[in-house]
Amino acid sequence: MSLNGTVVTDARAKVAEGDAIAIALAPAGEVAAAPEAIPLVVVYEDDDLIVIDKPAGMVVHPAPGQWTGTLVNALLYHCGDTLSGIGGEKRPGIVHRIDKETSGLLVAAKSDRAHHGLAAQFEAHTVDRHYLALVHGVPDAADPRLRGLRGVSFEAGGILKVATHIARHKTDRQRQAVLFDSGRHAVTRARVAERFGTPAAAALMDCWLETGRTHQIRVHLAYAGHGLLGDPTYGGHRRLPVKAVGEAGVAAADAFPRQALHAATLGFDHPVSGASLSFASPLPADMAALLAALRGTRRDTST
Repeated sequence: MSLNGTVVTDARAKVAEGDAIAIALAPAGEVAAAPEAIPLVVVYEDDDLIVIDKPAGMVVHPAPGQWTGTLVNALLYHCGDTLSGIGGEKRPGIVHRIDKETSGLLVAAKSDRAHHGLAAQFEAHTVDRHYLALVHGVPDAADPRLRGLRGVSFEAGGILKVATHIARHKTDRQRQAVLFDSGRHAVTRARVAERFGTPAAAALMDCWLETGRTHQIRVHLAYAGHGLLGDPTYGGHRRLPVKAVGEAGVAAADAFPRQALHAATLGFDHPVSGASLSFASPLPADMAALLAALRGTRRDTST
């Protein structure tokens, strides 16, 4: 560091208004991910790609705050040097991501041609991705609040559609926010698969993406007033009502340690052979237990 052009050697040096301070920082270097013997649930693998059922709690690629223990570290160990190099040293093979605390299916590229082909399908929004989410409340096409909410509409069959822009929150850099005059276009669709409580106080939602933005489902459902159970970032401090789901249902929801979101299905055309591929992942044990607890409560079977 220098003060008015002179190198500062005294940590007690004083500064005054108008002084010129210069600080020289070493350039940030790329941190290459290292192979780690982390168990993986491999759903499918060939010479060009690999489909993984990612557990909740695993980060997809190294980043500040977590340079080890990621899916990339595990893939480097499992696949050796066969991963696509397009993602660079920190993200080899990574075509898309799911959040750390979201479980479920993810495809990675083992060859550059597969990476290009998969990336093109994601960009064209032709990849079929469905997520299962447990949410507060039950979206209803007859709800005047939802009908009047900008960017929210209902399609045939009671399908909830949320179309907004999404960008990083202005004051909280760990969050994303719904915007309309800036950010990236984002479209989420969802339908109610099951209701819980009397009156209905929670729902199992089948959600699918037209676009793939950071935290998209979590942000859009929270914006619609139906945030995910267990979501510490977007769910707030909302609790299920005891009168609707009973003490057991409330206790199970309160104890759930993450957002209740699972990437349940993944479908795409093989980027090399052209074959149509489709994969499904069962709910992980923690989310299955939460679902069972809610199913054990009094249920509203009205439509």
